Amino acid sequence: MTNKNEVLYKNRWIILFNVVLMTFMSCLDSSIVNVALPVMANKLGVTMASIEWVVTSYLIVISSTILIFGRLGDIKGKTTVFKFGIILFTIGSLLCGITNSLGVLIIARIVQAIGAAATMATSQGIITHVFPANERGRALGVSGTFVALGTMVGPPLGGFIISLVSWKYIFLINLPIGIFTFFWAMKNFPKDGLSKKEDFDFKGAILFSIFIVALISSLTFGQHLGYTSLIILSGFSISILAFILFIVVERKLQVPLLDLNIFHNPLFSLSIFCAFTSFISIGSSNIMQPFYLQNVLKLPPEITGLFMMVYPLILSVVAPVSGYLSDKIGSEVLTFLGLIFTSTGLFLMATLNQYSSPWVMVCFVAIMSIGNGLFQSPNNSLVMSTVPKHKLGIAGSVNALIRNLGMVIGVSLSTSILYNRMSYKIGYPVFSYVAGREDVFVFGMSYVYITAASICVIGAFLTAVRLYGSKRKKLADKSLEEDIAS
Repeated sequence: MTNKNEVLYKNRWIILFNVVLMTFMSCLDSSIVNVALPVMANKLGVTMASIEWVVTSYLIVISSTILIFGRLGDIKGKTTVFKFGIILFTIGSLLCGITNSLGVLIIARIVQAIGAAATMATSQGIITHVFPANERGRALGVSGTFVALGTMVGPPLGGFIISLVSWKYIFLINLPIGIFTFFWAMKNFPKDGLSKKEDFDFKGAILFSIFIVALISSLTFGQHLGYTSLIILSGFSISILAFILFIVVERKLQVPLLDLNIFHNPLFSLSIFCAFTSFISIGSSNIMQPFYLQNVLKLPPEITGLFMMVYPLILSVVAPVSGYLSDKIGSEVLTFLGLIFTSTGLFLMATLNQYSSPWVMVCFVAIMSIGNGLFQSPNNSLVMSTVPKHKLGIAGSVNALIRNLGMVIGVSLSTSILYNRMSYKIGYPVFSYVAGREDVFVFGMSYVYITAASICVIGAFLTAVRLYGSKRKKLADKSLEEDIAS
């Protein structure tokens, strides 16, 4: 081992802390705003439809630029791109916290999202680079924990902040953390090598951005306009066309934005797809819980926030342990068990009704969170172990993109199923909670959880196939070694 690698490995836990702190803040800002939207709309004097762009713009920009920054990380250096992301995210947070204009706020959120995408796209690549293979699962487990914590802690933390001070402090709390992480990164992060003399795929970047913007916009606004609306159908058509053209362009280029060859590795493709099913399921569950707790069980917002902390708290314990175990016993068994637990928890959630105790729900959520904790860290380790070092940036950004898309699709799918089943139950179209008809909401919610569990079961089945294939390969290799020895 060279002196350079010795220094790198010596600082690996310091580097990990810096990476996950920024990852936490990026994910936190995708969810913390939700609870403050009514207050922000009132203070800025705008409609709820307008203020939703504060959330939507952030989500769209992250998803549409994350592959771009993954590729730039492989060309210019992951550390350089990560530090650039910290600067932009911090500047965007400052602008969000000092404006009194919706237009400026949305622009600031776009700046913030570009910075967040740069850090998300390169974080897993940096972790994989600085940790030896026998510790990588544990490190990625810690990273996965902070991703989940950032997403789940957002609503209760946002509610706490706006109950004490102005909504602007939701963004301003990022400033000291952003400044700290930047200077910490300058001191401890590994130096990038010389930039590669490779062309950047601008055509692919534009087509991919169009694909993501059209897809997420259609999914988001289809909930209000209806998915059969001409505008929404046109958006989906543009998205599909842009994706087809993107694949055509990428296959022709020698140095594309997304090297499609990484998908030729069945372990990478299967791991990515299983992650996708997992995040769709979790996204579906996350959007249901606050409505069930507040509207059906009649719990106040602050108690709802406490109950919703159960998931991230359990996950924060299980994920690092799962990552550690994956370094010792391998990842395949843990990912399979994780998806089985998650599916079981989702099926159990489908049995809840208006008379259920919230503590029963806590038990079911605990099963789900144990499953997700068992799955995410080993699966991330599998994804990142299948690509060479010079492709870690794009592999990490694909993984992060799948997480974002899975959550968005989960939310859109679950709300569509919920309102469809509620409308069927009550006998006329409904697009919100019907006061006094808890039974109608519970009816729709049960279908949401059954669907989410079924999607998760698909991932579990494919993981079982992967596990079986892995065991057969090991047996075949062992048999070959015995034949050679004899």
